[in-house]
Amino acid sequence: MRESTHSPPSAPAGPAHQVLGSVWVVIVNYRTGRLVADCLASLRAEVAARPGTQVVVVDNASGDDSCSLIDAAIQALRASGWARLVRSDRNAGFAAGNNLAIREALSAAQAPDAFWLLNPDTRVEAGALQALVDALQADPACGMAGSQLLEADGQPWPFAFRFPSMAGELEACARLRLVSRFLGHRALAREMDCRPGAPRVAVDWVSGASFIVRRSVFEQVGLMDEGYFLYYEETDFARRAADAGWASVFAPASRVLHISGQSTGVTGQQDQPRRMPAYWFESRRRYFEKHHGRAYALGADLACIAGTLLWHLARLIRRRPDTNPPRFLADLIRHGLRRLPTGGPATG
Repeated sequence: MRESTHSPPSAPAGPAHQVLGSVWVVIVNYRTGRLVADCLASLRAEVAARPGTQVVVVDNASGDDSCSLIDAAIQALRASGWARLVRSDRNAGFAAGNNLAIREALSAAQAPDAFWLLNPDTRVEAGALQALVDALQADPACGMAGSQLLEADGQPWPFAFRFPSMAGELEACARLRLVSRFLGHRALAREMDCRPGAPRVAVDWVSGASFIVRRSVFEQVGLMDEGYFLYYEETDFARRAADAGWASVFAPASRVLHISGQSTGVTGQQDQPRRMPAYWFESRRRYFEKHHGRAYALGADLACIAGTLLWHLARLIRRRPDTNPPRFLADLIRHGLRRLPTGGPATG
């Protein structure tokens, strides 16, 4: 199976100096009510700086005290004019929660020009929203822009991403200098310049913790794919947008503190790793099958398995601890083998 390279078509036509007006900020909550309250407090200055900005918190049927905490925060901030809570009757995942708010907005008489999708476990720094808007306004072909994320200690988490590939899976799982020397140009993660004044950079996709999307993108390519419960939904959406000619950029001037793992249950880089949930493997497989076909998805599984085995061999030789999530290799093999073709031609 040969690696395919991604070459998007020509960018959509648009006005040279489009001025974006209203923005809806969408936050999907599941049992993180206290974090949402902190996030809302950090958004107050952003809303004041851009009148007309609205914040919609979608509660994905948390079943705890989240809704009362969020309602209380809205009242305490006197934010009822710009923030509101929408209660979903089910927890169908991140994409479905965002779509609930976006679908409502798109059907309104005065739909917003852009949507800022923000994780509940974030706190935004001053000017974060305007920096994202500036990125869209600077180029009519730019459909999405992502923030620079900061770790809990305030240090930059300086990454944007390439679209996943077999080569990228091998490089990411092997984590060996020799492998990266040959496959570094296909590595999933791209380290970004996060120094003050660093320029915006075109990338394949940005972290779903904080990114803005032009309304025209949703109108052209549709909403987020609700077949992903969690993980890969933003990658999938960026891929569909890129296929339609829209660009994505990393905007380092937009700075957002991300308390990694608090909204997903999967820990951040500084914590002891937890076992990857089944839906991570399902989302990963869905992405590869949807965009490359079943044969390529199997190749991606095999590349990841091979890379992980190489890494384990190297760490045993060097007597280093196992830092992978518990049972990662076994789970990867189990989920991969469960999807092996049983006959007939593989289809995309």
